Amino acid sequence: MDNNSSKNIILIGAGIMSTTLGSFLKNLEPGWNIKLFERLDVSGNESSHETNNAGTGHAALCELNYTVEQKDGSIDIEKAKSINEQFEISKQFWSYLVRNNHIKNPEEFIRPLPHISFVMGTGNVDFLKRRYEALVPHPMFRDMEYTEDNNRIKEWIPLMMNGRTSNEPVAASKIDDGTDVNFGELTRKLARNIEGHNNASVYYRHEVLDFRQLENNKWEVKILNVEDDKIEYHTADYIFIGAGGHAIPLLQKTKIPESKHLGGFPISGAFLVCNNPEVVGRHNAKVYGKEPYGTPPMTVPHLDRRYIQGQESLLFGPFAAIGPKFLKYGSNMDLFKSIKTDNLLTLVSAGIKNLPLVKYSIQQVMMRKADRMKELRKFVPDAKDEDWDIHIAGKRVQVIKDTEVHGKGFIQFGTEVVSSEDNSVIALLGESPGASVSVSVALEVFKQSFPEYRDKWDTKLKEMIPSYGQSLIENSDLLYDIRKMTADNLELK
Repeated sequence: MDNNSSKNIILIGAGIMSTTLGSFLKNLEPGWNIKLFERLDVSGNESSHETNNAGTGHAALCELNYTVEQKDGSIDIEKAKSINEQFEISKQFWSYLVRNNHIKNPEEFIRPLPHISFVMGTGNVDFLKRRYEALVPHPMFRDMEYTEDNNRIKEWIPLMMNGRTSNEPVAASKIDDGTDVNFGELTRKLARNIEGHNNASVYYRHEVLDFRQLENNKWEVKILNVEDDKIEYHTADYIFIGAGGHAIPLLQKTKIPESKHLGGFPISGAFLVCNNPEVVGRHNAKVYGKEPYGTPPMTVPHLDRRYIQGQESLLFGPFAAIGPKFLKYGSNMDLFKSIKTDNLLTLVSAGIKNLPLVKYSIQQVMMRKADRMKELRKFVPDAKDEDWDIHIAGKRVQVIKDTEVHGKGFIQFGTEVVSSEDNSVIALLGESPGASVSVSVALEVFKQSFPEYRDKWDTKLKEMIPSYGQSLIENSDLLYDIRKMTADNLELK
């Protein structure tokens, strides 16, 4: 393959993933032709939108599901270290874009905010203490604090401790390196950055309908121009499907072997939101608790201070529920249309294996506001009904697949890249911590789909990601230097 020839790239979905990949490619290969198609009239309006997610910069600072207790009682921190490193990589790329005026005003999409873990009950207190003891020796988590002292916790999170009358033991860990990220605003900045390049276009109100691989191995993409109600055909060397929950149905339309035996388990999210300035002013942190037993990681309860377009608010949840839509602005037929002869047994097996999860999700659907307020009061004992409103967030479609280890119908909670054998089709599936690790996902895409460009791109990638090719987990001096650099560029001090 001629590495110097121009390529045609089609990106599907103007969310954080596609816009990240597009921004990378325009810096790596300015001569390549990039077309980004979005069925809605703006970028970042599905899962990436700031009101459709919690805006957590996932770095494993407070999220307890990234530190799993082993059978011998030890705490495995390997995933926590990996997630932390990936978020540091994301910050490096955002820093590069800010430093080079590709995007501006970082305070509009990222702000410093303490990350706190808070637990109740003897068993959970014991777990959090052991988690802290496992994490704090590592340079990534060296500034973490831990306490079981109620007065100390009250200094950190007064809103959550005021009115707490139970004698149940509580504990908290705190680290000030956390962030609140407006992924919607970041996505919009990245989309405008792509539009500002030569040989790059963003098409809104364009819905991808189908794919056909041509004899020359290029792909013909059938697209509906919703504005004009006309069918268009576009050709590409590479297709990236970053369409959030709709990625699985689109991947199925390619008919590549890798699309077989895949399904989606759609989970919607709902939050309680408070805009009362007096209440909001009493809480300045992201506080994560422990997920209920037998529930997916995305159900971990958390109380977050949010900064959205100058508006400060509090958000509590998520309250997960099942539903047939794969997108917030999708169709009630999404799930049923995704059922094929090759994945029927996979989906049935998943349902049988995960009856407790299905039951839990149905129970969540049935919850009234009063039920949700009851859950909130475990975090905020004196919460008043009139201060909180229900907000329906975005969709998170969990990947269902067959694996050798787990058998048929394994539900994978996390982010996965699926690519065709010839690397011409790449699809991003799954959910959290997707947005936070979007840059690492882009690097994985480059590694899988563009191996012949590795040497050519190496210098530029190191310019964009100074730690590229090195381990932030193993090199503490590099870690501290990188953190100082990104904090300065992103105005996180």
